Amino acid sequence: QVQLVESGGGSVQAGGSLRVSCAASGRTFSSYRMGWFRQAPGKEREFVADINWSGGSTYYADSVKGRFTISRDNAKNTVYLQMNSLKPEDTAVYYCNARRVVANVEYDYWGHGTQVTVSA
Repeated sequence: QVQLVESGGGSVQAGGSLRVSCAASGRTFSSYRMGWFRQAPGKEREFVADINWSGGSTYYADSVKGRFTISRDNAKNTVYLQMNSLKPEDTAVYYCNARRVVANVEYDYWGHGTQVTVSA
């Protein structure tokens, strides 16, 4: 079982920056692929970015590529999402996700989310 707690959300003007963090419980954090998703009002949850166990491989949604950076610190059981050049359309609840597959069984955990609001 992995528990995820996001923090660092808030309100910022367009063009500004925010960093959200996700702290994970447990001693197996480094075995999980970690990701960030977001959900805007009236829309489905969408993928933002993810990172492999070592941090050596990252993927981004086209909408955030070049503006957002995902990173992780396995010693601190934490994954980060640095968000620069924020736009009003980035406004959403941002959720942290932990995923791994063991013996063909997928383990998938979610945090409760942190609100990011970008004003024009």
